[in-house]
Amino acid sequence: MSMWRRLGDWLGDPQVRPFVILAACIVLLVALDGGSGRFLSATTAYSTLQTFATIGLVTLGLGLTMLIREFDLSVVGMFGLAGCVAVLTGAQEPWLGGALALAIGLATGIVQGLVIVRLQLASVGVTLGGLLVCTGIAAVLTENRSLPYDNIPVALLLNARFAGILSIRSAVALAVFVLAAAVFAWTRLGRDIVAIGSDRRAAITAGVGVDGLVVGIFAFSGFCAALSGVLLSYSLASASPAALSEVIAPAAAGAILGGVSLGGGSGRPWGIAAGALTLAVLRSGLNAVGAPPFVNDVAMGAVLLVVAILDGPYLARRLIVGRRFMRRVLGSRRLRPAAPAPDRPR
Repeated sequence: MSMWRRLGDWLGDPQVRPFVILAACIVLLVALDGGSGRFLSATTAYSTLQTFATIGLVTLGLGLTMLIREFDLSVVGMFGLAGCVAVLTGAQEPWLGGALALAIGLATGIVQGLVIVRLQLASVGVTLGGLLVCTGIAAVLTENRSLPYDNIPVALLLNARFAGILSIRSAVALAVFVLAAAVFAWTRLGRDIVAIGSDRRAAITAGVGVDGLVVGIFAFSGFCAALSGVLLSYSLASASPAALSEVIAPAAAGAILGGVSLGGGSGRPWGIAAGALTLAVLRSGLNAVGAPPFVNDVAMGAVLLVVAILDGPYLARRLIVGRRFMRRVLGSRRLRPAAPAPDRPR
């Protein structure tokens, strides 16, 4: 029984589970392919990384807000708004349009973070307002229609394949994940962010700059959503205020598959990358083996159900272990002999 319990702890561990699920999905798709070479091909790998470039950055930003026990709904609106701004202003100078869109995403995240920490408001309500504002501004700028992007060489450049399976879009997404993982691994910022999600009051007591980090996380989330929207709109040579913004469900699912808990304090950038890559592998792999489109949604729902089943016992055991530890600590303090009182001067 202890062996099965250890196996359940290992599979339920949010540090390990994302990679186990990713490996299981790859093995399953290889079996469905039956050796025909449709899944294990450079074309499928390229398509997978292109999908990862679309949802991965949004998943990273949203996942980090979930890590601190918040939720950034505005990524949907910022994703579309950034693409529209880049297409409108970057026809002749793509760098100028992209920089302006990224600045808007960063500023929007900072404003939302400041409102949340200064007024002590719930992030869902604030970011829902941000979502509606971004969507409305994008609709006004585009007159609620799709915009063509006439700089076709930029679109071709972003989608051009190199190293067999990569493009500029996917390389940029991977680079952002590497940078975020390095910050978590080699600086105290990662530890402080996890501490905020685990217990915000304890983090404040320990001297962590909670307000500044919360604002920084929302700024990074806005930046990631804007970057993803700019790259996708440039690569498609088109932008729309709503048609390209259906990313919230895959982003949230990818974060959860990546080990991020809605209760906060759990998850890392590499795990989030594995969660987003799992969704990309499922989508591209099922298309490669000729599965109907609805199978992707069914498969994603089944994987999320498995994650929920694994999370329940794992979190319950962690809670029991924590309570037992606290009881032992409190019991040892009660049994500890009291220090003798100092002699009073007569």
